[in-house]
Amino acid sequence: MTARGVQPLTGVLVADFSRVLAAPYATMLFGDLGADVVKVEQPETGDDTRSWGPPFADGEATYFLSVNRNKRSMAADLRDPTSRQRVVELVRRADVLIENFRPGTMGKFGLSYDEARVINPRLVYCSITGFGSGKGAALPGYDLLVQAVGGLMSITGPGPGQPVKVGVALVDVLAGLHAAVGVLAALRARESTGEGQLVEVNLLNTLLSSLVNQSAGYTAAGAVPRIMGNRHPSIAPYEVFPTADRPMVVAVGNDRQFAALAQGMGLPDIAGDDRFLTNTDRVAHVDELFAVLTRRLMRRSAAQWFDILNPLSVPCGPVNDIAGAFELAENLGLDPIIGAGDGPDAVRLVANPIGLSLTPAQYPARPPRLGEHTAELAGWLDLPYPDPSPA
Repeated sequence: MTARGVQPLTGVLVADFSRVLAAPYATMLFGDLGADVVKVEQPETGDDTRSWGPPFADGEATYFLSVNRNKRSMAADLRDPTSRQRVVELVRRADVLIENFRPGTMGKFGLSYDEARVINPRLVYCSITGFGSGKGAALPGYDLLVQAVGGLMSITGPGPGQPVKVGVALVDVLAGLHAAVGVLAALRARESTGEGQLVEVNLLNTLLSSLVNQSAGYTAAGAVPRIMGNRHPSIAPYEVFPTADRPMVVAVGNDRQFAALAQGMGLPDIAGDDRFLTNTDRVAHVDELFAVLTRRLMRRSAAQWFDILNPLSVPCGPVNDIAGAFELAENLGLDPIIGAGDGPDAVRLVANPIGLSLTPAQYPARPPRLGEHTAELAGWLDLPYPDPSPA
C-alpha cells in the first residue's frame, strides 16, 4: 500500500474502472484526499487519453496527466482468468467502484452492480453514463454532444444562430464532481446501514441541474433562455467591454457598485439617469448603457481601468489567457500549481481547489505509467485477505 499521512479518505480503497475525463476526475479527487485508488486499465492501450495529444510533456499526454495523479495502474485483461480473478478480488476488498463505460459493458465481465454487490455487499458502486441506463443507454456520452442536446450551447455564443461550446469539457467535470459527492454520501450512509449502494450520475441530468438560474427560468416560469453573447439576462452592466488595448469584464451586481463605476469612470451623471437608475432600468436599456461605457473605456488600457476601479470595489478585470490566470492566482498567494510525485519525476499540475485546515490534499504520486503497479498489486491481491463484509 502507498504510504500516506492521515487524510479524510485514508483507508478507503477505490477500484477505478474509469477512463477519459468524468470518472477519472472524481477518482483523482479521492486520491488527493487520501484514498488508495487502483486504476484498472486494458494492457497495451490503457486509458484512451494516454494518446490524446498534443500537447505532450516528455512523451506523456497532458490530458491524461491532468486527471490521474495519486493512482496506481494495474493492467488487467478481463478475458484472462488470472487477471479477472485479481480484479474480482480487488472488487471484494474495495470500498468504492467507479466506472463510466456504456451501460451493460461491466456486465459482460460479471461486474455489473447486481453482480458486484454479491461479491461485496458493502461496496459503493458508482456508474457515470451519458444519458442514463434506460432509454438513453445506447446514446454515446460525449461532452460536446451533451452540451448541444442539453441546452448549454443554445445560451452560449456571440449571438442568435451562433451556438458555441464551452472551451473545456465542462459537463464531464461537473459530472465527476457530482459523482464524488454521491459516493461520499453513500459512504456516509454505509456507516449507519452497513450496506453499499448504487450511485448513478448521467451527463444530461448533470448539465440540466448545473444550468441553475437558466433552467429554473424554464421550469418555474416557462421562459426559454436565448443566446446573449457575454451579457447576463438579469444584470447590467455585466459583460465584456473593449478598452484601449484588450477586452475586460465589468460585472456590476447592484446599484451601489454602479454608482462607484460611474464615479471611477468620470461619468457621475449616469448613476442618476432614468435609463440606468436601477438594475431593472439598466437591463431594459442595456444597448445604450454599453455604448456610453464603451466610449469611455476605450480611452485607457484594461490594466489602467482595473487600477482605477478595483479600489472602488467595482468587480472588473481583464480577459486573461491561461498563463495570465495562473499568474494572477500566484500573485494572490493561492498556490495554484503543485508537484505530483517526488524528485525529477514529479509532474507540475493544478492544485486541488479544496482547502482543508487539518487534513489537506496531498500529492505523493505522479500519474502512473500504464501497468506500473501491476506486479505490486498482483502480489497483494494474491495474498489471503480477511472478508471485508460484516459478520
